[in-house]
Amino acid sequence: MSKTSFPLSRRQFLCFSALSAVSAGLGGCSVPGVNSPVGGQEPLRPEIGVDSNISGSAEMYAAMYDGGFDIPAVPYMRVPPQFRRQLVPNTTGERPGTVVIDTNAHFLYYTLPDGDAVRYGVGVGKQGFEWSGRAHVQYKKEWPRWTPPREMISRQPELIKYKNGMEPGLMNPLGARAFYIYRKNAQGKNSDTGYRIHGSPEWWSIGNSVSSGCIRLINQDIIDLYGRVPAGTPIVVR
Repeated sequence: MSKTSFPLSRRQFLCFSALSAVSAGLGGCSVPGVNSPVGGQEPLRPEIGVDSNISGSAEMYAAMYDGGFDIPAVPYMRVPPQFRRQLVPNTTGERPGTVVIDTNAHFLYYTLPDGDAVRYGVGVGKQGFEWSGRAHVQYKKEWPRWTPPREMISRQPELIKYKNGMEPGLMNPLGARAFYIYRKNAQGKNSDTGYRIHGSPEWWSIGNSVSSGCIRLINQDIIDLYGRVPAGTPIVVR
């Protein structure tokens, strides 16, 4: 995996792809329903984790109550085993306390002090919206609001009702948590990339290239990651 950094284009800056309003609400950083759930997978062999949050798929992806919302259980047996949260050796070459995103493999790693890493399956940018480079977590939010960019509203006028932000909730495109990614611009100033690492109710999209550059996780996984990663954490996207 290359460590080469590439500048962000204006096109890449627009994190969210066109969202369709449907009777059930709005999906994540892409049109809802573009991917079908994956079935017929073998159960994941439970890993011996650093804590109970990496101990077994049934517990990790059970229904949970958080922030006033009932998050439904994920049918984890239909998520390919490699994309379920697990403890793995840290093969990223990055120091402990780093978020590393391998866009080709659809993995996000959070590196630990003991030579291991917690690995999560992710959905990443579709063709034409990929990006790479080094950045950091400027800040993070629980149950964030989502505000569509002006360019998106011009393409989809029906989103005008969200010009001041969409209320948090189970169908909010940012899910249960969001990390806001910043990096130094050409003038050396801290600048919002427009990209986010965030939750999504669309568990079947994990392992696919579906977004406009944002990195999406299962809601249960983003909640786990949120508890591990402080503001200021370095991010490497490859």
